[in-house]
Amino acid sequence: MRKFESLEQVVFDQNTGLVPAIIQDAQTNKVLMLGYMNEASIEQTLSTEKVTFFSRSKQRLWTKGESSNNYLNLVSISIDCDQDALLVKVNPEGPTCHTGDATCWSEGNKTGASFLDYLSEVIRERKTQSPEESYTASMFEKGINKLAQKVGEEAVELVIEAKDDNPELFKNEAADLIFHLLMLLEAKNFTLDDVIEILKERHK
Repeated sequence: MRKFESLEQVVFDQNTGLVPAIIQDAQTNKVLMLGYMNEASIEQTLSTEKVTFFSRSKQRLWTKGESSNNYLNLVSISIDCDQDALLVKVNPEGPTCHTGDATCWSEGNKTGASFLDYLSEVIRERKTQSPEESYTASMFEKGINKLAQKVGEEAVELVIEAKDDNPELFKNEAADLIFHLLMLLEAKNFTLDDVIEILKERHK
């Protein structure tokens, strides 16, 4: 999958001037719907950051959510190997399907553990931001020793909360530990997938 850079990359259908666009939730990786775009709808999507299609039934540009407010907020566009299909990653506001379902295949779209992959990408992006504006960047600037120390501190705090009876505090400490562990993995140039592979091997 290659990142979309310009309209010149796209091979539109010679008869319709359209290209199929697969819409995927950026956080869950769930496929939400299939739509069609032309040059004008791609340009409008990029400029407004709200996914806009060309409606074949209405024969006009159609922004998803224009009547329901269930917008598809653009994250990225990629183009396939044949350059005749787009993968559009989004953050949806509300259900995607007109029936009220989360997807056009009547499937659920819960974030679940897949959100950790999305969070890892956010951490990777924020690593290079200004330390004055980003807590994540400030932690990376302090170096590997500080990050490792922070993971240890969060682990101890989680253990302490495990001995008490406050579910909310326990869950918050668990979230803090996971977040800082993801940062430590990034600092060591590892990914969550590297750890998952080890767990898979152990499970055999």
